[in-house]
Amino acid sequence: MARRKIYQVGDDTLRQVSKPVTEFDDKLSMLIDDMIDTLIYADGAGLAAPQIGVLKRIFVATFDGGRTIIEAVNPTIVQAKGKRVAPEGCLSIPNIREKVERPRRVVVHAFDRHGNPIELIGNGFDASCFCHEIDHLDGILFTDKSINGRK
Repeated sequence: MARRKIYQVGDDTLRQVSKPVTEFDDKLSMLIDDMIDTLIYADGAGLAAPQIGVLKRIFVATFDGGRTIIEAVNPTIVQAKGKRVAPEGCLSIPNIREKVERPRRVVVHAFDRHGNPIELIGNGFDASCFCHEIDHLDGILFTDKSINGRK
């Protein structure tokens, strides 16, 4: 496992659409392990593969300092309910926090690193995190959705 460089705003990689994962192999597991190491070292809540320069539809998240890790491969939001406005930040846009409107609750279908289907249910902060990371997979940054007006 290794820590990877986190790409910063202005790098074109962050604006590209990621490709679906088609092979669930040791290489994928190593990538996910590197993403987890990078996320924990950076003390973030979530990290999408494009943030480390890999255009694959993968994100990892943790909400409790690394004790619980969420891994999502080819995630898709299948249900969104309610509205929540809260400040967000991003490891790729340091020192900026802006208010973003997100669903209050989301259901995400994805796969684990072995290709097994999983369902993630996020409420409040968790829902915002899942949406934020899935946006990264589509080349969207949270500042694009800021209700503060910043682009």
